[in-house]
Amino acid sequence: MHLVSVVLSRGYGDLICIMLETLVEGEPKISGDDSLLEAKGELKQQSKPDLVLLVKPSPCNDSEHPLEFTYVFSYFVRPQGKFDPEDYALYVQPVASFNSVEQFWNTYCFLKRPADINEKVDFHMFKEGIKPVWEDDANRKGGKWILRLKKGFSSRIWENLILAMIGEQFLVGEEICGAVCSIRNQEDIVSLWNRTADNLATTNRIRDTLRRVLNLPPNAILEYKRHDDCLKHVFVFVWLRPCSKLDKTATNYLKAGTLL
Repeated sequence: MHLVSVVLSRGYGDLICIMLETLVEGEPKISGDDSLLEAKGELKQQSKPDLVLLVKPSPCNDSEHPLEFTYVFSYFVRPQGKFDPEDYALYVQPVASFNSVEQFWNTYCFLKRPADINEKVDFHMFKEGIKPVWEDDANRKGGKWILRLKKGFSSRIWENLILAMIGEQFLVGEEICGAVCSIRNQEDIVSLWNRTADNLATTNRIRDTLRRVLNLPPNAILEYKRHDDCLKHVFVFVWLRPCSKLDKTATNYLKAGTLL
């Protein structure tokens, strides 16, 4: 079993105190391909494809500043034992959704920051109705810009990224699907997902905006991966900008080995 305690501690005026507990048991040990497929099917039927949202948004009142889209915070913790990556969506736990500036801060201010997490966790912030998996219809033909970071710097990058998203700073219409912050042992990975990988003008605009809103040094590496190639591991487009002079202050937080 695996116990995870994450995320909300309290909100304005009210004590929300939510302990997210994820109890996941390993898959049954069975031999034979047919038995494995049958047991896997039973496991999927027992699992809830759409886990319950812990905190639902309230309608915006006249004093609030509505956002253009409703967003959902969620997280994923890899279960112990055998795990099929195709089952990722079954273990994504929605935490809270919001549709105004005030609701965002009322939730975000009391979420644990990525740099404060010691476990392998994926944090998501996606538009309502879009799951943080590449198989989702909104993501299937898209891709993601990826930035790898040294440990300890993901909190600031993550905050700047999601603020740029809800503030519509990318100016690409409905192209932005969501963002992911993956906490790992040796590095943290932040990615921004968009709908259309084939639209080079759009992906380039997203890339340039990312560099600006995250205040990245000119020699930072941003890697673009298409979702339809996630299983084939064929297409990887890396955008590099040569830099003759390193800005040591700006590049301290980037993962070693990602600088020219």
